[in-house]
Amino acid sequence: MKNVTKKIVLMTFLAFAFVVSSCSEDDTAPSDPTNSEAIEQGSELASLIQRTSDDSDNESIDCIDFVYPLNFFIYNSNNEQIGTQTVTSDSELLSFLLSLESGTYIAMDYPISVVLKDGTVVDVANNAELLALITDCSSSGGDEVPSDFETILTSDSWFVTYFFDDEDETSDFAGYEFTFATDNTAQATNGSNTVEGTWNLTSSSTQDLELFFGNNDPFDELDEDWDIIEATSEIIKLKHISGGDGSVDFLTFERNPSGGGGGGNGDTGTFVDSLTTDNWYVNLLDDDGNDETCDYVAYQFTFNSDETVVAVSDNNTVNGTWAVTNSSSGLDLVLNFEITGEDDPFDDLNDDWDVQEFDANIIKLIDISGGNGGTDYLNFGRNPYEDCNGGGNTDNLETILQDGQWSVGSYIDDGDDETNDYNGYAFTFNADGTAIAESNSDTVNGTWAVTTSSSGLDLVLNFEIDNEDDPFDDLNDDWDVEQFTTVQVDLKDISGGDGSTDLLTFVKL
Repeated sequence: MKNVTKKIVLMTFLAFAFVVSSCSEDDTAPSDPTNSEAIEQGSELASLIQRTSDDSDNESIDCIDFVYPLNFFIYNSNNEQIGTQTVTSDSELLSFLLSLESGTYIAMDYPISVVLKDGTVVDVANNAELLALITDCSSSGGDEVPSDFETILTSDSWFVTYFFDDEDETSDFAGYEFTFATDNTAQATNGSNTVEGTWNLTSSSTQDLELFFGNNDPFDELDEDWDIIEATSEIIKLKHISGGDGSVDFLTFERNPSGGGGGGNGDTGTFVDSLTTDNWYVNLLDDDGNDETCDYVAYQFTFNSDETVVAVSDNNTVNGTWAVTNSSSGLDLVLNFEITGEDDPFDDLNDDWDVQEFDANIIKLIDISGGNGGTDYLNFGRNPYEDCNGGGNTDNLETILQDGQWSVGSYIDDGDDETNDYNGYAFTFNADGTAIAESNSDTVNGTWAVTTSSSGLDLVLNFEIDNEDDPFDDLNDDWDVEQFTTVQVDLKDISGGDGSTDLLTFVKL
């Protein structure tokens, strides 16, 4: 069992006046999180929070480590559950807590396990037990800064593996090697640029590390009087609490630029070499449980050594940029493609992706949202994805639709199942672009066309309607083709107005 949580995460966890509710593993989410054990002003827990945010107090809480993963339920101000979140590391928990908006409540899914300072693993069943453990262990005071801290700091070099200032900005220092000399000078260099600085140890009751690297962005962000949270020969963790708004910044130095993370073993050079060699194809995009791989099936991706990327299909070219950074979790791949609208599928690729695994033939990425707790998966492979049965080819889909008759197998209008509105209708898609829907008592004429867009294939339907309540009006849209076979065509439309999602499936008669 790996003891991964440090006091920065526990402090931030407590510093948020959110509800932490007792949910056993056999229970569903609590129906009313506001009736749980809230952190109230003046309470014992509030006093602990105050102590953790007081620069002058050396008894900050650092004696409890969470055992991951931790699960949370998320609620809005109306006590309605709006999501769940699973966190698996310090940085994920910290990012999750700091991303929550005002009026949002969270409830922890108990039981959990924590590791005490002496290595003892304790099971915790509810909020009261957690508070009791914190109260008991924090009374013994925090860790002392090691007496040989100056020797640790000035020996060999360091890399920034985590920097949090309202958001994760670790990538701002990617590639920079830091050295601290015994004459209190410091230097950060990436080979082509060198930034000079100074360092000093303060003589306050809690020894602090004062850094100054000038006034130029982003190194001016390091110019603070940092509390030393942890210091060993391999890692230095620092914290700064603003005297203005009380915000908390975190800075971690480690000997290895990967931060010891697991993504791709932290081997930046090998990962970049693999990424920029030959071409790649999207083999998986799972967007919070929705398989959207086929949105990219027609595209070939090329990652250039100048950190540009281009995705090319027969009918479209999408340009973007890429960067490889290091964070506390390991390697990250940052993607930023040009998009043409809020429904552009390439917007779903634009993120800071954690590299889970890579070799010469596959790249596996993951992103856990700090907002709604959704988890996305993105895989690149050397060969095109083959399960879309058409590969984005308009001729293939047109041929399939013209072959015989079709029925509406399913129509979901923003969560409402309205399939029965089309029971008994047989749809015919003619080569001249006309469409006919016939039942025993009715005939509806229309048009159809298969087009391409940045998202891939679209099926454009336009049926004649008698009035605004005519169910065929719901079919009149520019539908994204999710996937198709010779016997089934799956379509999706996301409204540009209210963001509602409609799903339409035609099946072969």
